[in-house]
Amino acid sequence: MNAAQIERLRQAMLATRAELEASDAGAKGETQPVELDQSSVGRLTRMNALQGHEMALEEARRRQQQRAEIDGALRRIEAGEYGNCFVCGEAIDTRRLEVAPATTRCVKCKDAQGG
Repeated sequence: MNAAQIERLRQAMLATRAELEASDAGAKGETQPVELDQSSVGRLTRMNALQGHEMALEEARRRQQQRAEIDGALRRIEAGEYGNCFVCGEAIDTRRLEVAPATTRCVKCKDAQGG
């Protein structure tokens, strides 16, 4: 993988991270605790609110995980270690990195892992 390809992927990861941060900022209210005042709302409304709250929390966890993966990939770029499989040490196929720039395993090792 050449420097231009790595820089293109780095820029894509930075853009994705910015989008994730913007999504987090927009979802602040959705992750706040749900008010369970039985006198002001019905049971189904409370259940819907709780379900929506749990879904928002899970989405926030996924965004946090994705940001952590991106941050790790950006650190590997800075260290000159980007694009190598954590398991076997071989270069990860450029096509795989184009699809999932923060990936840490080649296809062979990912398949062997069972995922």
